[in-house]
Amino acid sequence: MRIFLFFSNYLVGRKTHYSWNGFTLSFFSANIGVGQGSAFSPILSALFITPIFHIFEKRIKNLNIPVSFLSFVDNGLFISQEKLFINTNTNLFCSYNIMSSLLDQFGLVVEHGKTEIFHFSISYAYSIFNPPVLDLNQISSSILCPKDIWKYLSVMATTRHKVQ
Repeated sequence: MRIFLFFSNYLVGRKTHYSWNGFTLSFFSANIGVGQGSAFSPILSALFITPIFHIFEKRIKNLNIPVSFLSFVDNGLFISQEKLFINTNTNLFCSYNIMSSLLDQFGLVVEHGKTEIFHFSISYAYSIFNPPVLDLNQISSSILCPKDIWKYLSVMATTRHKVQ
């Protein structure tokens, strides 16, 4: 019972303020989300989001969508490996739509503007190519243009290649 009471009040009545270069803003309400930097943040995030990932994995398996998903706290990565970009984009669109819908059902917000896509292909390693965009307008997002540099958990990879 004590644990239930603790967590039912954990996010209620919290306030925060920002200070920078000697200037401090007044306190404002911060009742949404687990405080970044809190020792509870990764634990509570994992406990809350793990069932969503489990449901997602079951759905893409049932729909036979060959996509892998990696996550670290609030950063996610969809991976689709196909020979044709149209297949990759279809897989990414479907899996992104499923995940966005699940997160919405659980009361979480997807920041579509922070979403990125990348195309890695050995067949294009020594030539210039224009990979297709991923149009997410049907799910109230935007058109995602492929990026040249991928950064994930301090690891960088590039899709830029030298033309021989």
